[in-house]
Parts: sequence; C-alpha cells; structure tokens
Amino acid sequence: MFGDTRAFSGFSVDDLPAAKKFYGDTLGLRVTESNGLLDLHIAGGTRILVYPSPTHSAASYTVLNFPVADIEAAVAALAEKGIRFERYPQLESGMDEKGIFRGGGPLIAWFKDPAGNILSVLEESRTAGTPAG
Repeated sequence: MFGDTRAFSGFSVDDLPAAKKFYGDTLGLRVTESNGLLDLHIAGGTRILVYPSPTHSAASYTVLNFPVADIEAAVAALAEKGIRFERYPQLESGMDEKGIFRGGGPLIAWFKDPAGNILSVLEESRTAGTPAG
C-alpha cells in the first residue's frame, strides 16, 4: 500500500529559529522554511520535517543519526562549533574522553540539538551491531 510513497520522518522543537540556526549553520544542512515548518534536506533527496510544538518534550532516544567516514574528525569538528557530547552512565565503561562509544557496534557519539533532541554521529566503516540510544 505504501511501497511507492515518499515517506519522511519528523520531530518537534520548542524554538524554530534556534533549530533553523543549529541545523543550518552549526551542522551545515540545507534548511528550508515554509508554513511555519522546517525541512532538513539530506543526501539522496530525503527530507526531515521539523515542527514547532508548544508542548515539546525531547525524545529519550536518538531521533537522527549522521553516518560519517571518520568519527574522530566529525567529533573534533562538532566540538570546535561548541557541541557537547553526551555521556550515559550505563555506557560509561565503553566511552572515551571525547564521548565516543567504543564498547561494541559502530563507533558512535551522541549530542543534542537546542530543543534537547538526541542526535548522533556514527562511523560507517564499523557496521557490526546496532547503535545504542
């Protein structure tokens, strides 16, 4: 029934201008705005809807993953832009000083957008396992 639809995902934020600046300026994504909503344009023509919600509550799980070829370089570049990486007590034994989880599965580091939504960068070259979070 939906095999040929162009489905897309979305998530809420509490401050649309802050989200637009973060996703566009900090992360370097192409962001468009129409009808009070943002579209994040990612590779392959996929879009992700970002919508304002006065009752926004950040998800307790990862809403968006960014595969990268070199997680060390990605983490360093994001840190230079002021991104702080999350540390999870239950995963602490597998995390290095930069916030990269090395305890199994792909190398991954989590961070948050201004609305508190959890995002990640994960290294493509290590595909064994499933990203935590």
